[in-house]
Amino acid sequence: MDRAAHLGKIAFQTGLLVLLGPLVTGIIQKLKARLQCRRGASVLQPYRDLAKLLRKGTVQSDTASPFFRAVPVLVLAATVTAATMLPVLWASTGPSRTPAGDAILLLALLALARFLCAIGALDAGGAFGGMGASREMTVGLLVEPALMMAMFSVAVAGGTTDLSDLAARRGMLATLSWQAPDLLALFAVLILALAETGRIPVDNPDTHLELTMLHEGMLLEHSGPGLACIALATHTKQLVVLTLIAALFFPLGLVHGPGPLAVALAMVAFAVKVLVLATFLGVVESSYAKLRFFRIPHFLGLGLVCAFLALALRVL
Repeated sequence: MDRAAHLGKIAFQTGLLVLLGPLVTGIIQKLKARLQCRRGASVLQPYRDLAKLLRKGTVQSDTASPFFRAVPVLVLAATVTAATMLPVLWASTGPSRTPAGDAILLLALLALARFLCAIGALDAGGAFGGMGASREMTVGLLVEPALMMAMFSVAVAGGTTDLSDLAARRGMLATLSWQAPDLLALFAVLILALAETGRIPVDNPDTHLELTMLHEGMLLEHSGPGLACIALATHTKQLVVLTLIAALFFPLGLVHGPGPLAVALAMVAFAVKVLVLATFLGVVESSYAKLRFFRIPHFLGLGLVCAFLALALRVL
């Protein structure tokens, strides 16, 4: 019974992340529009875009292999699987926990989704898709090691890489008990989140200029339901990254006991944390211009250095 209840909680939390992913994107777009003195589209516009794509047909390149059609589904599956490992509402579910929840496995699944997108872009044989895949993998090469080091710095302090246990243990610490490694790791993760979610100054999710696209360049050959799957995976990944930051550094408000009131308070706390982090993304995008591609390593290098220092201070 306990195991079934645990699996039910995982399914509920995963469904929450998948369903709210497009809404978070809509909120960021609305915030950017307001900061730029525009009215902007509705926060529900990403849902309308997904519904429109699902109704459209699929156009595929003649040079693409049958594997090309499976890429969007695999990307969405990897992203949703990563979402199952996050403590969204419940910090811990007792001794019947499943092995899922390891931070290293979560980052590996996000890297797998990026790799599958790049393979699909190369499989189509388009010039812009290949260029976007090359750039995306270059950014991933800079982001993933730094994100791993920031994760390890928090895991060393918590004594585990299980995200549920890590959030539960950090939730018992006082806010003023933060140390220099915590601040360095948080600063590094916030920088890396801009790249991991494809935001300015690293990438521009709203651009359609072929010479400046990174993630969007890999999606040019996809259409219809396949493009809808990748778009939903992108929305979900963005919320996964924000939830990961909240679980590692702001695990306040998670449910530690039974009761509908505790769950309701946890949902409110989760909404507040995601809204604050989404506001951060929107403000940064409205305050800075996109960097030239050859300047991006310098920007991400700052996050890499901060993550390395955070881990070094924990180990030494």
